[in-house]
Amino acid sequence: MGMPSERKIFQNAWVVDDVFEAAMRWVKFYGVGPFYISQDFSIGNVQYRGAPGELRMSVGLAQAGDVQIELIQQHSDSNSAYRDMYPKGGHGFHHCCVWSSDYEADMKAYPAAGYEAVTYGGGDGSAPRFAYFDARKDFDIFLEIVEPNDSIRATFEKVRKAAETWDGKTDPIRINMPDGSYRVP
Repeated sequence: MGMPSERKIFQNAWVVDDVFEAAMRWVKFYGVGPFYISQDFSIGNVQYRGAPGELRMSVGLAQAGDVQIELIQQHSDSNSAYRDMYPKGGHGFHHCCVWSSDYEADMKAYPAAGYEAVTYGGGDGSAPRFAYFDARKDFDIFLEIVEPNDSIRATFEKVRKAAETWDGKTDPIRINMPDGSYRVP
């Protein structure tokens, strides 16, 4: 059964204990970077297994060729797709992500295929609409869909362009600022 979403995986994501330390491991070992880190933010309209939820986290993004690397550090103690796979203090590979070309259709198609929507939300200006589906029974990971909007596409394009021109040394960790600039730790 095919899904309405696009089939091209553009992102692989890891749950980590410390987004800064994890990003520097990627920089030092793989030469992937620079990492753009958004610190301690909350996403709105979050649902966890159909009930209201909370999601506060820090996220680091970098580009490795055609694939975006996402590092996620959850700060809230609430249940989430991240905590379903890794308890607090745990870490590892968590999900692959694709764009959703029809979010409502995807929200029906994935559960119909046997993949429960565990954590979903956004769409309120805090983040685009997204959903994590539990696909561990078949793939050992979660699957994420994201509904694209101009803001998220611009952010991801900034990360991609920075990787293309990065010298491997200058500002490997870049903390996102509200005005679109960055500062270094």
